[in-house]
Amino acid sequence: MTGSVDGREEERRDCNQILADDGGIPLLLKSQDGGGERVIKSSTASAVFNLSTNIVGAGIMALPACAKVLGVIPTFALIIFIAFLTDAAIELLLRFSRAGNTRSYAGVMEDAFGTSGRIVLQVAVIVKAIGVLIIYVIIVGDVLSGTSSNGVHHQGILEERLGVHWWTGRFFVLLITTLVVFLPLACFRRIDSLKYTSAISVALAVVFVIITVGISIVKLMQGSVSIVRLFPEIKDLASFWKLFTVVPVIVTAFICHYNVHTVSNELANSSQMKRAVQTSLSLCSTIYITTSFFGFLLFGDDTLDDVLANFDLDLNIPFSLVINDIVRLSYAVHLMFVFPVVFFALRLNVDGLIFSSADPFLSNNRRFILITLILVSLIFVGANFIPNIWVAFQLTGATAAACVGFIFPAAISLKDPHGIATRRDKILSAVMIILAICANAVALSSDLYSIFQKN
Repeated sequence: MTGSVDGREEERRDCNQILADDGGIPLLLKSQDGGGERVIKSSTASAVFNLSTNIVGAGIMALPACAKVLGVIPTFALIIFIAFLTDAAIELLLRFSRAGNTRSYAGVMEDAFGTSGRIVLQVAVIVKAIGVLIIYVIIVGDVLSGTSSNGVHHQGILEERLGVHWWTGRFFVLLITTLVVFLPLACFRRIDSLKYTSAISVALAVVFVIITVGISIVKLMQGSVSIVRLFPEIKDLASFWKLFTVVPVIVTAFICHYNVHTVSNELANSSQMKRAVQTSLSLCSTIYITTSFFGFLLFGDDTLDDVLANFDLDLNIPFSLVINDIVRLSYAVHLMFVFPVVFFALRLNVDGLIFSSADPFLSNNRRFILITLILVSLIFVGANFIPNIWVAFQLTGATAAACVGFIFPAAISLKDPHGIATRRDKILSAVMIILAICANAVALSSDLYSIFQKN
């Protein structure tokens, strides 16, 4: 909506039209200029940084374990394949968005499947986003205040440096971190305002990769690393089914779909969005491949599900303890800066789900503040009172991620409400749905079997 707006009633009608087009999720901030309005636009670089930040989250720490389970070559191939499918799914979303004149993922779903489609999408995004954000806060707490697993306590950075006190404990540290870091960053109204923190976040992810590569090379020269497996070792039926559990982890690591429209709508030239998406996916795929290989090379069969936990031991290299602290702290700061990007999508979808027919979201300060405070509080409580939800997040997050990332975009293409899908689009969409359902069904079954077997 640009140009002059005459009268409050006309402005309200135009705002309501945006809400109707976008499934109740307004995405653009307007700035007043001489009684008129202009849309504040962002650059392609901002789009790349924000999308990359959205993609590279906690998933990067599970990739070395994926290489341990699947082998290096299949892991590389799967990362590239999922990146290709992600690019195809996002391209479908943007194309149907333009055809339906909608400005959000929820709007595209509503255009294809009505109100029920929008609601299902928003619920899936909310489940995915809340789970991811709680995991982020938990990991930050683990890094700073330590964590206990199987009766063994792994000290956090603050406990190691300052000792065990009430003010280095998880609750107090997360409370201060939430009030000083998470809440202020969550209060930005435009995703483009996060471009600098997003750039820092991507840089910190690169720092983690560089340090991991450097340590691996030093230990390789020392002859103290094991030879990585190029292909998986299948010993029995259980080990075969376990291979499929890698798929949801990598799928989850590429989910950024719910912020694609937000980023695209703020671009000065929306035609650059395809380039921004492909650049982000290429950058993140490179980071993922490098991390999975060198992380597995560094720790071998001792690689944990969260490779960050491997950095609490002496690496038998100069300045090992300092390097460990740098790795853990840089990753914690990385997650702090990823938090507001994911939170942005969470807040928009919660508002769109609950207040679908209300006034524009960004023009209602009271609702904006209330939703922000409630969601941040919920995430803080979840991180403190549900400290061991990694498996639960895999089970619920992987399902929601598969729907948001592949099943919903493919379903829109098959529905083809505007008659623009090609034969290739429909074949690819059918393949997406079949692969997503089959792979996740096997993975969930394998996870459930492992849980019951342990019990």
